[in-house]
Amino acid sequence: MDFQVWDFPGQIDFLDNPNFDIDAVFGEIGALIWVIDAQDDYLEAVSRLNGTILYLQRNYPSINIEVFIHKVDGLSDDYKLDIQRDITIRIQDELSDEGFENAPVTFHLTSIYNHSIFEAFSKVIQKLVPRLGQLEAMLTNLCRTCRFEKAYLFDVLSKIYIATDSAPADMASYEICSDYIDVIIDVSMVYGSWSRSKAHRDRLEGPPWSQRLEDQVAVSFAESHIVVNEGLRPIMLREVDRYLALVAIMKEGSYEKMPLVNMNVDVVAKGLTEFFEVTKRGK
Repeated sequence: MDFQVWDFPGQIDFLDNPNFDIDAVFGEIGALIWVIDAQDDYLEAVSRLNGTILYLQRNYPSINIEVFIHKVDGLSDDYKLDIQRDITIRIQDELSDEGFENAPVTFHLTSIYNHSIFEAFSKVIQKLVPRLGQLEAMLTNLCRTCRFEKAYLFDVLSKIYIATDSAPADMASYEICSDYIDVIIDVSMVYGSWSRSKAHRDRLEGPPWSQRLEDQVAVSFAESHIVVNEGLRPIMLREVDRYLALVAIMKEGSYEKMPLVNMNVDVVAKGLTEFFEVTKRGK
């Protein structure tokens, strides 16, 4: 999967500006993310967004419109919902008046001070993943077979999950898994690989092993477990490839069946690798 993000200032009126190639801007994108500052006067931003949505619905109806109602961390829960309701009504009323009742518009409450921004981006990305249903089915079967509470397929660098099982997602489980990835990355920075001189590599790759240094490993993937004190629920992390990791929240007592769990997780990890290889060839 190859995702690109273009940062485009919302205050620029590109629809009426002949200097912009509209087809170059919107011709190949899958989603438009429009960020609205919840702590500022958002009426002008909503008006511009309405104009943009109407244009896209007439010319590029397949584009998903994702509205991030941002900076909600300092607001009360009731006020957040009031703002979201107000923005939603203003946009839906305008679209309904123009005959676009079913426009693909989704609203997200976000903040950089918690995991809500990652949760929102995850939901945006999932709509763009080809054959997402197959990924979800694989993770759902894994959870049922191994009695996992929840399983996520994470992009390790961004902490965005591109797929999860069919069980309802909650912020608490996502935060635990995301923080666990941070711990693994921090530890790998301390104990990970480092540059070796040629003379040192020659000595390590010489007798008695006579193998390349990369081949002198016990396993070809990374795996880790940790037990969460509350409820004694283990968390399992299994590397899929360089950028993806399968993270699952297990149930209490799962360590008793770890050989079976490891076997099933290994099968799913290999299946995920084959899935992305097939998807890549199909492009």
